[in-house]
Amino acid sequence: MKTINEQPFKEKQSLELTIGSFVITTFLFALYIISNEDPTVLVIAWPFALAAIIVNAIMFIHLAEKFLHLPQQRKEIGFKILLLLSNIPITFFYYLIVMKS
Repeated sequence: MKTINEQPFKEKQSLELTIGSFVITTFLFALYIISNEDPTVLVIAWPFALAAIIVNAIMFIHLAEKFLHLPQQRKEIGFKILLLLSNIPITFFYYLIVMKS
């Protein structure tokens, strides 16, 4: 007989990663705009962006695996996946603005 785990999904790192990535990306974008588009800000921003992509991809894979293996907690895990993925259009918007200037 299979036991059903009714405990809530207590994983907080994905929310912290989502908020942290958003705050740091927004800070770097604002710094770039305030500094009159100083290219030295990009020297800091691009490595961070690459690292953020890698770390967020790892977290997405982790959440997707949990989504598949914990069907009773899919609603909460799905919400965390959507929050994590919400950084993509925001970062892409920042990228478009930087590339047009």
